[in-house]
Amino acid sequence: MTSPLSGIKVLDLTHVLAGPFCTYMLAVHGADVLKIEDPRRPDGVRGRGADAHLNQALMGTNYLTQGANKRAMTLNLKTPEGQRVFRALARDADIVVENYRANAMAELGLDYEQLSKTNPKLIYCSMTGFGHGGPRSEVNAYDNTIQAASGLMAMTGLAGSGPVKVGASIIDYAAGLSAAFAVTLAVTQRQTTGLGCHIDCSMLDTAMTLMGTQVTAHYAGAPTPVPKGNNQSESGLV
Repeated sequence: MTSPLSGIKVLDLTHVLAGPFCTYMLAVHGADVLKIEDPRRPDGVRGRGADAHLNQALMGTNYLTQGANKRAMTLNLKTPEGQRVFRALARDADIVVENYRANAMAELGLDYEQLSKTNPKLIYCSMTGFGHGGPRSEVNAYDNTIQAASGLMAMTGLAGSGPVKVGASIIDYAAGLSAAFAVTLAVTQRQTTGLGCHIDCSMLDTAMTLMGTQVTAHYAGAPTPVPKGNNQSESGLV
């Protein structure tokens, strides 16, 4: 049976979790994903996971979880030769996904504006903590950063416990899903327009979407949410 994204070529310039989870979702639905890492500084999660031997071999379980169904290569994008090779790959690609800081790819001449000149059908997804506009656009962020900035941590825990991080990296996974959804919508749109687009996926925007009920309540005059522990269990709802 043909997979939904069979034949779609993806260049994966992501690292850590949110970006790799996005491209993993594309890969398991049939896309041909090529993960590209800096030979001098590969994905940091290669050395993280439950098995010390795998960590030492830079094949940690944290990396393998989102690495399935992907091909891989190394490329130094800070060199003229590396940039030349990447431009050649991008001319034949359907999708590029990257999660470097805002404007980092533009500084290398490898952003959507430059690559779409030779491949107008290219779908280019940029994943950042705070988006490409605004005062925090160039601030690096991880899951815990956005859990704090969004207010999610302030709502989690018990009364008097102070802010508590949600155990799983919920923002990373949600942002990865949001980006994968946006990319597949862009693929569908391209079937009509014949053109690609630039997708700006912000982890903070994703976090605020998860808290839509609380945001709406705030603007309706509700008091600031506070930690209530497992209040749904206490009320008999669970």
